[in-house]
Amino acid sequence: MIRATRLLRVLVVAPSRYPLRQPHAGGLEACVWDRVRWLRSRGHEVTLCAAEGSDFLGDVEEFHLPTPAWTRPEEASDTEYPSGYAAAVDAAFDAARERLITDRHLYDVVDNHSLHAAPIRWSRDADIPVVTTLHTPPLEPMLEASADLGDSAHRFVAVSQATARAWSVEGVDAFVFPNGIDTDQWTRGTGGTSWVWSGRVVPEKAPHLAIEAARSADAHIVLAGRIGDVDYFEQEVVPRLGVHARYVGPLRQPDLCRLVGSSAVALVTPMWEEPFGLVIAEALATGTPVAAFDIGGVSEVLAGIPGSATVMPGDVVALGTAAAELAAQGAREPLTRVWTRRAAVRQHSLAQRYREVERVLAHTSQPVAARRVPAVSW
Repeated sequence: MIRATRLLRVLVVAPSRYPLRQPHAGGLEACVWDRVRWLRSRGHEVTLCAAEGSDFLGDVEEFHLPTPAWTRPEEASDTEYPSGYAAAVDAAFDAARERLITDRHLYDVVDNHSLHAAPIRWSRDADIPVVTTLHTPPLEPMLEASADLGDSAHRFVAVSQATARAWSVEGVDAFVFPNGIDTDQWTRGTGGTSWVWSGRVVPEKAPHLAIEAARSADAHIVLAGRIGDVDYFEQEVVPRLGVHARYVGPLRQPDLCRLVGSSAVALVTPMWEEPFGLVIAEALATGTPVAAFDIGGVSEVLAGIPGSATVMPGDVVALGTAAAELAAQGAREPLTRVWTRRAAVRQHSLAQRYREVERVLAHTSQPVAARRVPAVSW
């Protein structure tokens, strides 16, 4: 088993659309924020390349990436860019690459979480080892970049078996390293009577279906998260708010933990190939049971954990029934929350997952002759 035998100098590359800070824009931003914090706590020297306004940014201007500037707030979107933004990001990554080439001696490895193709090519252009984590289904620009690497020192890891399979079909092979959460911050709650949904308020996360599921079971549900698609929110979510549903906006982690932990059950309603679903692990760590649509990597996150159920994607009646049963079980058997949290800590704790990642970063940073495939368990 290969372990980190020395402290590393790591350049972490974050997704560029939103700053890394609380309240987190989404699960991806939360994961990278935790990654920087954890690597530094382990003594590694970490430099961050991320959107302007992020926590942990240093004084290397070329590693400060632009954020979208929308003319009107209602135009803000998680899937579209304002005019000129894509070109600005391309230029920013060009500048970051040139700075990296100049300062190559300052870094051992790049820990890449960007959804942009450019950092993938840095292993070739800057002759630096790169570990790219695949957080999404295959993206064409990233596939094209992966085909240009030649024999450069590059390793791909994926956040779930489902994600790894999807990329493998497109010719990119990846080890599987599921995401982790800080179970010291996501603490066990006391439960409650309301249901909860948390995450990005976007069509592919489908919070409107969570409202429908709660309504089908005559339950009340609280929704929390950043609005990533204003049109969708206004058309599909707002009309459903009222007696059965309340929206509380984006919350910082402590407040979100209290909300989720004081709920009877958490609903997770992806209508896309969900790569991981960090909100699942977060809810389970509070002891709150989870009822979810079975798609993408969802079943992997729930595997072996009590207090969980999956149904076919889109079946709101089945979801409501499953959630009601989990809520009733929790009310009858309070120790279920204890068992659920224990299983979540064992399976999803940040420390367990990131020690594996630490080994991969250390392994990838070694000279070619010294590399062997690390022994990894998941």
